[in-house]
Amino acid sequence: MASIPVCVPGECEAAGCDPVVCTGAGMPSNDRFFERSTEAIPGGVNSSIRAFKSVGGRPYIVARAEGAHVYDVEGTEYIDLVQSYGAVILGHAHPAITAAVQSAATGGTSYGAPTPREMKLAEAIGERVPSCEQVRFMNSGTEATSTAVRLARGYTGRDRVVIFHGNFHGATDALLAAGGSGVATLGLPGTAGVPAGAVAETMVVRYNQVPELDESVACVIVEPVAANMGVVAPAPGFLAGLRAECDRVGAVLIFDEVITGFRLGEGGAQAKYDVTPDLTTFGKVIGGGLPIGAVGGRRELMETLSPLGPVFHAGTLSGNPLATAAGLAALDHLDGDVYIELMARARHLAALLRDACAAAGFPAHFPVVGTLLGMVCGDVPAVVDFDGAKRTDEAAYGRFFHAMLAEGVAMAPGAYEAIFVGLAHTDAVIDEIADRAHRAATAAAASA
Repeated sequence: MASIPVCVPGECEAAGCDPVVCTGAGMPSNDRFFERSTEAIPGGVNSSIRAFKSVGGRPYIVARAEGAHVYDVEGTEYIDLVQSYGAVILGHAHPAITAAVQSAATGGTSYGAPTPREMKLAEAIGERVPSCEQVRFMNSGTEATSTAVRLARGYTGRDRVVIFHGNFHGATDALLAAGGSGVATLGLPGTAGVPAGAVAETMVVRYNQVPELDESVACVIVEPVAANMGVVAPAPGFLAGLRAECDRVGAVLIFDEVITGFRLGEGGAQAKYDVTPDLTTFGKVIGGGLPIGAVGGRRELMETLSPLGPVFHAGTLSGNPLATAAGLAALDHLDGDVYIELMARARHLAALLRDACAAAGFPAHFPVVGTLLGMVCGDVPAVVDFDGAKRTDEAAYGRFFHAMLAEGVAMAPGAYEAIFVGLAHTDAVIDEIADRAHRAATAAAASA
């Protein structure tokens, strides 16, 4: 794990650094950056999990990234298994993505007007996901899920929303009740800061069990693969059962594919499990690493959105030309062969991590669903719902996390997140992760 200077004494400002956050030896400091950030940003971070609260310690501050690696401000290199929580699939700073963004930027960064690329990206999504006859863009997965719920309510004229324990649909008031990784990691009450009225029509039920609905239900929103409480596969018949129950009462079925969309395959989880939702939410991969969100669905339902229908949606930066350029470049590189390779890499890494932990006497399981890989610490039975996920040994995960970080492998600083493998994680990189994982697991077991 090499540590290389990124500035020299007396030249901090010329190198893009600030002397206030550098050591006396002319080296930037993660700790000083973070300390200064806490003065300007609540908690020093712009997404709560990044603060390392559940694993302890202080975060590394990323200066740049390339391929399978990120580099902090001190010059330390890490093999990155976070990959911007799944938004990056081709690898950091992939030439096709950076070229597309650079080219787009020369023509301006935002117009507040329709663009050819947003049309092309909507068409590209519809070609790959047949349930999405039309697509509307926005700026985040959170905005996508909140828009999908509003659309379902407006279309049906009903108010009740059904969600599942441990599923996370972004920071939307009505969907934060008993949310997934964000709430689970921080130990926060699901509705902190949310008025009771905002969740009065939200019904939270157990994942992998089909609830009995009635005609008051506007929609059921579900992660078809629960990737925010580890990686939990849908039980046989669960998704098909939701489809049938929604059909029975006239409710809208929403698949939250912000993570699984274009991660599990070209058609997402709905293609893998052969169940067609009414609406699908996207994010992450479709922006090529830039901020984006989208809602797609059948034409009749989508045309309930303004300006054609009564359900309002707008956004100054929606369909942003840089994000759509990056998204088109990403989708152009993703085909069936790519997903076969990614599935093989996920299985291979899971097996190597399992063996490394077993050899070190560190109990851990590594569930795999397609290209998604999870980690469950402790002697925990197979996880099928949020109660099972909460049995994971969070303290053990924290020890393993820090041991891996010391070995130069960056994982998500929370026990309920997925491990993301991308095209930049070559066999050589995966083998290197396995070697480091054995040393990390040995250290984590010894420090118990």
